[in-house]
Amino acid sequence: MKQELTSLVPMIRRFAYSLTGSMADADDLLQSTVERVLSKKIPKDVDLNKWVFRVCRNLWIDEYRSRKVRQEAAQQPELSEGQIVDGERAIAGEMELERVNRAMDRLPNDQRSILALVALQGMSYKEVAATLEIPMGTVMSRLARARAALCEILNASPARAT
Repeated sequence: MKQELTSLVPMIRRFAYSLTGSMADADDLLQSTVERVLSKKIPKDVDLNKWVFRVCRNLWIDEYRSRKVRQEAAQQPELSEGQIVDGERAIAGEMELERVNRAMDRLPNDQRSILALVALQGMSYKEVAATLEIPMGTVMSRLARARAALCEILNASPARAT
């Protein structure tokens, strides 16, 4: 089991990052997920891959709810926008990534997690439905709403200078 869990760590880390939008928070969530998985007895007849993603998602929901007020106060976009360096591709790429992360943060948790599992983890709709224990039709409708909302948010944002 530990070997299987070790092979899942990079995918869990990417999923955690997609949920949190911060590498530090993602690493904390990854650590909490691994600790939880190792400390709990794995239910019989459960696919470890799906179970680990579900544990990670549930831990994030718990964490998100417990610190929602503090995060809103700490995440003021004005603080990061003043660090623009013209002409550097790395900075432009980081800014675009931050813009997408902010747009993802505006999505409801259920849409964000499904979008992350499909777009970032490459899971099929069927795998996502099994992982989150929801009907495949729900996965498809939430994903469609998430994609539409993300496009709307990104297109409504002011265009950045080129």
